[in-house]
Amino acid sequence: MLDEAQVVNVLAARGIVPDASQREAIAALVTLLASNGRRALSGVAQARQGVYCHGLPGRGKSLVVDTVFELARCRKRRLHFHEFLREMNRRLVSEPRGDDRLGSVAKQWLDGVELLCFDEFHVHDIADAFLMGRFLDTAIALGKRIVLTSNYAPDALLSNPEFHERFTPTIEQIKRCFTVIHFDGARDYRFGGEEAPLPHFFAPLDAATGNALLQIFVRYEGSETLEPVTLCAAGRPLAARAAGAALLWVDFESLCVASRSHLDYLDLAEQWQGLILDSLHTRWLAKPHTLQRLVWLVDIFYDRKRALFIASDHPIEAALSGLEGAHDQSRTLSRLAEMQSRGYRSTLDGAASVPAVLAQPLA
Repeated sequence: MLDEAQVVNVLAARGIVPDASQREAIAALVTLLASNGRRALSGVAQARQGVYCHGLPGRGKSLVVDTVFELARCRKRRLHFHEFLREMNRRLVSEPRGDDRLGSVAKQWLDGVELLCFDEFHVHDIADAFLMGRFLDTAIALGKRIVLTSNYAPDALLSNPEFHERFTPTIEQIKRCFTVIHFDGARDYRFGGEEAPLPHFFAPLDAATGNALLQIFVRYEGSETLEPVTLCAAGRPLAARAAGAALLWVDFESLCVASRSHLDYLDLAEQWQGLILDSLHTRWLAKPHTLQRLVWLVDIFYDRKRALFIASDHPIEAALSGLEGAHDQSRTLSRLAEMQSRGYRSTLDGAASVPAVLAQPLA
């Protein structure tokens, strides 16, 4: 049986000493795993059926939850909230019409799962709120153990005053059935790490930046696939500068200024281990929809541990720091900081690189 000392020891081996809120979460997660999650016939919970970890980005929520998840000996599943929504909607499309299609699909989805972890749980849309409310109803009724990490306290979910009241029953259910833990540490662990030996973010958009991106692509793919190509992302065409087996090279305008959704980015992150995002003009980020697409892209590629290289006219972190208009923007800055650090281990690192032959510089 898992105990707190095992979790603390694994973190210590990574050079991490848990703070007070992280220790509180470890204790709650270990207790959750020790329970069977079943509810009494009276409807009163025998024990909390979930743990809800919330706080500012980079406070160690995912770190603690992922560590416990890796150590848990049960039938388990962990996924990002975007991925969950895509899967549920796909199942709903094929589900026969009935009185409770959502409940039926939720039961199918949960079949065989004893521990479920959602990373970066958020609710900004009323349709997602309705789906998530019914899913949690079903999961709790079935006695499933659930762990959620979020940048939002339960009461801050679906903050739009037009719809918030309609999500209140689910919020109250979370507060009643979950142990809610606030990660309130002052430190963002993603900042301050040693920079990776290979730069990831480039500015301005000049010949030096263009040549740097060229060398990165050739390093992993060689020059055989160094040609424009039209791909398919979530069923729609996408023009790319080049596409290798592991690394994709696309202009920001095609991927984030154009009308795209998180489904496109999920599709790309499943096919490639890394992405070169080229020609980002920071003035485009003043448009909320464009900024939101960048937030989604970073979330999805970070969650899949994909590599991300960005070329922009001005430093991307500085451009994002002065903007508003997208949900979860502070998390994007935090994640970008980690993605360019030595400690970030992307799946591209495991891809075989082509023997070093420098490409000819761009004219």
